[in-house]
Amino acid sequence: MTVSKEIKNLSRSELIKNFVISSPDYYIDEFKKIGSKPSYSFSFNLFAALFGPMWFGLRNIWNYALAFLIIETFAVVQIIRGLFGNITKDALEKIDKIQSTIDFRYKQLEAAKENNPDKVEVYERAIKSLEDAMKEYVVDVQQIEASAIWITISGIALLIFVKFIQGILANTVLEKRYSEWLSNKSISPGMKIKNYFLSIGFTIIIMFFSVIHYSFPGFFSIMNDFPTHPEIRLTSIKWVETIFDYAVIKGDAVFTAITIGIRSVLDFLELLFVKTPWIVIITTIVVLTALSAGIRTAIYSAGFLAYMGFLGFWVKAMTTLALLGTAAILSIVIGIPLGIYCARRQRFYSMIRPIMDFMQTMPAFVFMIPVIAFFGTGKVAAVIITMIFGGTPVVRLTVLGLRGVPETIREAAIAYGASKWYLLRKVDLPLATPSILAGVNQTVMLSLAMVVVASLIGAKGLGQDVLEALQYANVGQGILAGVAILFVALILDRVVQGKKRV
Repeated sequence: MTVSKEIKNLSRSELIKNFVISSPDYYIDEFKKIGSKPSYSFSFNLFAALFGPMWFGLRNIWNYALAFLIIETFAVVQIIRGLFGNITKDALEKIDKIQSTIDFRYKQLEAAKENNPDKVEVYERAIKSLEDAMKEYVVDVQQIEASAIWITISGIALLIFVKFIQGILANTVLEKRYSEWLSNKSISPGMKIKNYFLSIGFTIIIMFFSVIHYSFPGFFSIMNDFPTHPEIRLTSIKWVETIFDYAVIKGDAVFTAITIGIRSVLDFLELLFVKTPWIVIITTIVVLTALSAGIRTAIYSAGFLAYMGFLGFWVKAMTTLALLGTAAILSIVIGIPLGIYCARRQRFYSMIRPIMDFMQTMPAFVFMIPVIAFFGTGKVAAVIITMIFGGTPVVRLTVLGLRGVPETIREAAIAYGASKWYLLRKVDLPLATPSILAGVNQTVMLSLAMVVVASLIGAKGLGQDVLEALQYANVGQGILAGVAILFVALILDRVVQGKKRV
């Protein structure tokens, strides 16, 4: 038993040596002390306290390194500002400006005494008010100079405190990282050449330039504004406009074909929802909701539709539904097949994923600009903007659902002779259906979020009422139209998800 324990301790010691690299004996003792108690065990690392962010950076614990670097930089800035910094620079500059103005007013006063006596009193009052203001700034300068010692003391106190905290946390954090490293050897323990360069260089750059900028403002004029030239921006704007003009001219046939396709679907849905008698639409939606989600949800849907009708939102709600339906249908028709294709082709998915990230993160008002340049304003442009913003979730969640199908089930189906098409229809898609439906739901919800934005470029519907309410501060109209949009979303959600809603 004793021999096995020694072997076990030796093995643990070797592992710790491989992990910490430097001062292994110290860390073996400290890790043993930390791990021996289920509760907190006090441990203080002097080197971590002294070198702070650089120590954490060397150990590849960058989240702590960056946090402590920010706090230490602030403390050092306070110390340098209090001891050597030009903390009265702004107040002195204002005093100089006021003094120059006072000198100018005195010259005007002397001239007025000789040529225009009526202005003498005006200039005297102006000079008096400027002198009173300057006295206040002089008092401010004195107070700022008196506070320098307290700024220094607060910086020293903060620096000592953060150093103490770093020393206390260092061994505990490192021991936790060691435990993670034992189960996942891909975690880098640090203490490599790149960590030395990164931690030391990063710390010095951040601290040096921060201290110079805040303690001695104006010392390096290049730090005040980013070094650039207006011609760079103007030339870039010109190039972008040239590229877009060329694309509009050369791609006219493509954009026209896309417009015709979207317009065809949109006109059909508007004819279906807007021109069809309201009683037919209500009956159809209520029956679909009942079949999909149950009688209780169908009653709620009938109430939502009655709300839109009684408040005069019926036509606008149906117009919104047609616009939304067009964007959602096209997004789903394109998104699900694209997600199926990407699910088993990692390289292709890696290429289009940054494009989808761009589509989701770029503000709607930004990608509205090229869409208007290519398609003009109106409902077609609104549909395309809605598709760009809301079309990516169905692709992502289709990929996620298909990749989440257990490999054991797929292997069993293949072993029984299932073809790729049969495997997709009978195994992959049924098991991935909850995730795909969640993607459809997210696409519909995000499309609804664009209803108000789309109204800015000529899309009719409920979004126009909300936009007018924002422009004229009409609270009642905006709230009622917003609730109508919410009800449209709820109806679509229940119809699409039904009892499978997650």
